[in-house]
Amino acid sequence: VQQISGMLTKLFQKARLEKPGQVDLRAAEFTLSLLAAMYDRSGTGYIKTRSAAVALIALSGDTLLAKYRAFFQLYAVPDGKVALITRSALRSLLTDLNQIPAIVGESCTLSCVEIATHSCFHGVLNSAIVEEKFLSWLKSEPAVLLWLPTCYRLLATEMVSHQARYA
Repeated sequence: VQQISGMLTKLFQKARLEKPGQVDLRAAEFTLSLLAAMYDRSGTGYIKTRSAAVALIALSGDTLLAKYRAFFQLYAVPDGKVALITRSALRSLLTDLNQIPAIVGESCTLSCVEIATHSCFHGVLNSAIVEEKFLSWLKSEPAVLLWLPTCYRLLATEMVSHQARYA
C-alpha cells in the first residue's frame, strides 16, 4: 500500500502540472482508498501491484482497445517471440477487473469468471492464446465485462457536443 501510495502521489502531481486546476489535491488519497476497498478488504496493508494497475487502466480515460492491449501486456507471459495469456492468467485478470463493479454491489460470482474463461478459450486447443484472439474475444463484449465498454461509451458521450439550434 505504501509503494502504491507513493506512485499515485507522483502520478497525480504530474497530472496536476499538466492540467492545472483539474486534479483534486486528494486524488491520490481517494484513489488509494478505492484500491484498498477493492483489493484489501481485510486491511492487511497489501495490494498486488498488478491488481492496482489493472484497476487504474480500467478506470483510465484511454480507448477500449488501448485498455485491452494493456490488460494483455500486464497478464501475458512470454513464449519465444510471442506473448500468450493462459487460462489462469485470464481468470486472475477477470477476478481483478470484477472487483471494480463489486465495490458498488454489482459483483459477479466465481462461476461468471469460469464461464467467461471457457468462452474465451472455446475451440482453442492450446493452454494459452495470443493477443489477437484475446482482443477478438474482448471486442465481442463478454457479459462478465459488459460494464467496461458501457462505462467507456458513457464517458465518450459526455464529450459529444452538438451545434444544433432551435429555430
